[in-house]
Parts: sequence; structure tokens; C-alpha cells
Amino acid sequence: MPDWIEHTIWWQVFPLGFVGAEPETAAGARVVHRLGHLQAWLDYAVELGATGLALGPVFAASTHGYDTVDPFRVDPRLGDEADLVALIEAAHARGLRVLLDGVFNHVGRAHPAFQEVLQQGERAPRAGWFKLSWPHGGHPGAEPDYACFEGHRQLVTLNHDAPPVADYVVSVMTHWLARGVDGWRLDAAYAVPRRFWADVLGRVRSAHPDAYLLGEVIHGDYAALVRDTGLDAVTQYELWKAIWSALNDRNLFELAHALDRHNAFLDTFVPLTFVGNHDVTRIASRLVDERHLPHALAILLVCGGTPSIYAGDEQAFRGLKEDRIGGDDAIRPVFPDTPADLAPFGWPIYRLHQTLIALRRRHAWLHRARTRTLHLTNTQLVLSVGDGTRRLLLALNLAEDAAVVPAPDARSVEAGEAVVTDAGTRDARASLGPHRWAVLAV
Repeated sequence: MPDWIEHTIWWQVFPLGFVGAEPETAAGARVVHRLGHLQAWLDYAVELGATGLALGPVFAASTHGYDTVDPFRVDPRLGDEADLVALIEAAHARGLRVLLDGVFNHVGRAHPAFQEVLQQGERAPRAGWFKLSWPHGGHPGAEPDYACFEGHRQLVTLNHDAPPVADYVVSVMTHWLARGVDGWRLDAAYAVPRRFWADVLGRVRSAHPDAYLLGEVIHGDYAALVRDTGLDAVTQYELWKAIWSALNDRNLFELAHALDRHNAFLDTFVPLTFVGNHDVTRIASRLVDERHLPHALAILLVCGGTPSIYAGDEQAFRGLKEDRIGGDDAIRPVFPDTPADLAPFGWPIYRLHQTLIALRRRHAWLHRARTRTLHLTNTQLVLSVGDGTRRLLLALNLAEDAAVVPAPDARSVEAGEAVVTDAGTRDARASLGPHRWAVLAV
């Protein structure tokens, strides 16, 4: 894992939605230079406290970006290579690292290699790139059956046993790393054989040892997957689910259990942590009680991991993900021309993000910090968050009533609201109002 990731807090953007691109790429579509719209928001990200820009799909695709047609070409709905390089350079000039989204489990049906198969049959030069079945003999013009991603026929699964596919993925990743990007998020990494990643990522890392390589993984043995593939990290969906579920159910035992598992992951790698991304319902919509949104943010930004903020969550954007065509539209909205055009009601949450991110950056050691439960009920939790030599306390109250909780050695309040009594002693206690939280210095 590169050293710079310890200080990174990502601001994640879904570019096609952010800039208001058309939902589909028309045949022969002209290039529309829209990435400048995103570039105009970089100062806003810096003022938030972010140190990295994590981009969703930016390569030529047919619709949502994950049905890639050409990963060497910028999507014409966004611009061209010069626009992307300009965005990368503008980000770097502001101290922002840049992460690209790589789709290497599958391609879109319009990808030239698959189009060759449809036009030339089983003798197509790149037919071996796919897992095909030819019930009618494979003559030109016949359409084979083929493996696809999770039943989506527009997403044609690559044959990861074919050496040319590995060469292709290596060439794509190194091409853009050579043009200045700092790392890759690997879409659907869980669906790709681990031996494929071990080969590809080993070759990529030999050429670009400072690259950050993140895998999208939802379920399974996170630590084993990291070990077997050479990934630096995977997405921490377990903790994401536990945060909103525990807050909604007022069952902080669930959160404490998830954090114990999170500690074990931190023994092997540092997961990417988040309370929102481009694939899930917005956290402000997910929570039953919006008074607990600050609690979710405090957990994210005080506990170990590499935090990622999904653009708009820092303004408490709402949006429900729905299981239908266009069901992602609400969580991938168009952003206004400038931050000054945002609605006024989101700025208090923005400022809270600033406060917690500033705390995080003052205590960079939180990146690998473990948690230890000091006090736990359904509605109250006190965590000691430390790295062996330094620590903070995180205290949460979800109840309708005020609570007094143990806060051993607490000296003062770093963020949130609490009153500390017997400060600096083992008998120190913190008084929290209803639905309040605090980060305490010890």
C-alpha cells in the first residue's frame, strides 16, 4: 500500500451524472467537453478537506459507464483525453490524488472484440476473450450464448483464463497510470478469479509501485481476497451496513460487533470505509431519524479505514436507489454549475464534515486505529479508538433522554457536544444530550 494513502480522504464523484450527460451514447456522437464542469468543483472538495478525487466511469461506454466500449478513450459525453488529463493536472495542483474506475470483469456488447464475435463467428480473432457457447455451429452472423455479469445481457463477461485478456487489462491500467492517475477502483473485483488479479496487479505494481489498487467487494472473506490478489484494500460493505442498520434499529450491539470484525481486517489491510456511494441509497434517506446523521459521520471519520465521501452526501442530499431501469438516477444527480448554486439547507452538514475531516487530518494515525468498546447498551456506546500509543474516545447517544456515560481519562471535547466531569481521571464521565455524540480527547 502506498504511504500517501494514510492521509487520503476521497471525495467520490459519478461523472456522467454529475455533469448531466445523456443516458445513452448515440452512434457517431460528437465529443461534448463537460469535464470542465467537474473541474470547477475541485476547490469545493479541497475546502471540504478531501485529499483525493475518486472518479466513477469516464471511458467510452454505451449507457451508465459500466458497459465499456473503449477504456483507452474518454466517453464523448464527458470530453476527450485532453479534458481528462487537464482534470487530473488541476486536481494534482490542489493536492488531490485521482482514482479511476476500471471495469475489467466485463465489457459492453458494443465493445469491438464482442462485435467481432457477432460478425465473424467463432473464428473471430478475439473470440477467446469471452466464454461462448455456439449452439448453431458458430457461423458468421450467429449469436452465441455467453457468460454475463449477474444476468445483465448487456454486460459480457471476459474470459479471465485467456492470457490476452490479462495483457489487455494491464495495458489499460498502465496507460492511465502513465498519464498521471494515482490508482484504480476495480469494479466487481469479487467476480474475477483471484489468480487473474494476482497476475495483473503484480505486473501493474512492478511498473507503478506507488499506485493504490482498490477492489469492489461486497461479501466474503475480505482479508483472504486481499492476500490472494495483491489488492491494497477492498470496500467495507459490512461496516457500511452496520452503521445505518444499528442507528435505525437503535441496536448499537450490531455496530460494536461489526467494529470488532473491522479490527481484524485492519490487522491485514486498511479497508475503504464509507456511508454512501454511487450504488446505494443516500445516507440521509437511509436513516430513519435524521438526527443520527452526525453519528454516522462521526463513526466513519473517527474509526480506522480510508474514508470516502460520496459527492452530495456532504450536503445531506437525498436519493433512493430503486431496482428498476433508471433506478440509480436519484442517487447520481446533476450538480449545479458552482457550489454557490447549492440549496442553503445542506451547508450545516458540509460544515460538520469539515470539522470531522479536520479532526481526522490532525490525527492521521486514525487510519489504522482499532476500537475497543468501553460502554455498550442498545442506545449508548463509548469507544476507545487508538493505535497503541494515542487514542480518542467516541461517545454516542441515540436515546430520547440524556445519558451519562463512562469516559475514562477524557480531558476535553474535540468535536460534538458533551460535558466532561472529573476530567483527566479514570472516573471521568461524559454527559450527552438526547441524540448527541462527542469525540473526546484523552
